[in-house]
Amino acid sequence: MPQTDESLFWELIEEFQLEDPRVEEGTIMGGRCARVSGEFLGLVDYRGSGMVVKLPKDRVAELIDQGVGQPFAPAKKVFKEWVAVPKRDRRRWRSLLRESIEFVAPT
Repeated sequence: MPQTDESLFWELIEEFQLEDPRVEEGTIMGGRCARVSGEFLGLVDYRGSGMVVKLPKDRVAELIDQGVGQPFAPAKKVFKEWVAVPKRDRRRWRSLLRESIEFVAPT
């Protein structure tokens, strides 16, 4: 069975849960998301967005400028600390999730 954005995302979240018990599943905007210490961490496949993660706004701008990410704007409101990464890439997604964990809930 080919890997989907959703299966990769949740596989990565499961890996982080083994490392960090603060990482958990939650809900947002009527769908599943990942949280760390109760704070939003990321989600996947929101209207074809690929993976969405929360990062510092300067890092979000950098990823957009590099062509790696896209602004995340549900209901036409841009979330300045959220970036959509539409291209599935295990290494990049894992790295960005790790960055997000450190940003959202530093140890």
